[in-house]
Amino acid sequence: MRTRRTPLNDDQPATYAWQHVPGELAVAVMRLGHDTGINGAHEAHSHDFPGIAYFGAAGGVVRTGRQVRHVEAGDLFVIAPGDVMGSAHSDDLVGAHGWGVFFTADALGPDTPGAHLAWRTHPLLFPFVRGGATGALRLRVPQDQRDEWTARIEALHDELQQRREGYREAVSAHLVLLLVGVSRLAADVVGDLRENAEPLLAEVFDVIERRYPEPLSLREVAAAVSISPGHLTSTVRRRTGRTVQEWITERRMVQARRLLAVTELPVSDIGRQVGFPDAGYFARTFGKLHGMSPTSWRRANG
Repeated sequence: MRTRRTPLNDDQPATYAWQHVPGELAVAVMRLGHDTGINGAHEAHSHDFPGIAYFGAAGGVVRTGRQVRHVEAGDLFVIAPGDVMGSAHSDDLVGAHGWGVFFTADALGPDTPGAHLAWRTHPLLFPFVRGGATGALRLRVPQDQRDEWTARIEALHDELQQRREGYREAVSAHLVLLLVGVSRLAADVVGDLRENAEPLLAEVFDVIERRYPEPLSLREVAAAVSISPGHLTSTVRRRTGRTVQEWITERRMVQARRLLAVTELPVSDIGRQVGFPDAGYFARTFGKLHGMSPTSWRRANG
């Protein structure tokens, strides 16, 4: 997994964004323990992508938001985009025995909504919709299911490492089963999350989801949700770690990658379909975010 760190003000945690690599699945699995080096783990930070941290045995500390949680056997932390994790304490994971699984919406197929607060209607992603930048949801895997959870994550890790024939399909299947398990555990805790969590942010992301294919500015989003652009900017940045314009661009890039991968449409047509009437500006924006042109991306993922 390759990430890009965006430093904010001194009193705000850094944000890590997933760096898409041509030909690579947007899924990563890593061990969590004292001997595991994870980029950014020893600072307060958030991600712009979802993940889980599962611990089959007790040991170590997880700092999430302002809470310090001593890990117990079966702990499952559901990490939403914007959740603040970690601190400067390098010994937090000493004695820990766990796994981290991270992914982007792309990994679940072309019909997955691209804006993370639109996930509240998705049966596997609704536990990751909070956007409060406070801390991860803590669940508990029942004792009789813990070996199965460990085996499932290890199988996912093995497929990503070995890359045998058919590994993409296997990774997708393992990830879906894992998220089914998360959703079942979260159902009673999350409750009516789809309707009631962060109503302002949900409305903002609904606007982005509906209107990203057309010209769309911060002012237009603010007008659609009836608040000032300044208030909207500060609220979205504080609660998700990214700006409204960054979320609009990310939604457009999700769709652009899908169209490049599964259609033979000219790049200029794809740009227009995702809100970039200027083909040159689309290519420059795509290149800046992906490190290569849309044509090169298509060739690498064809």
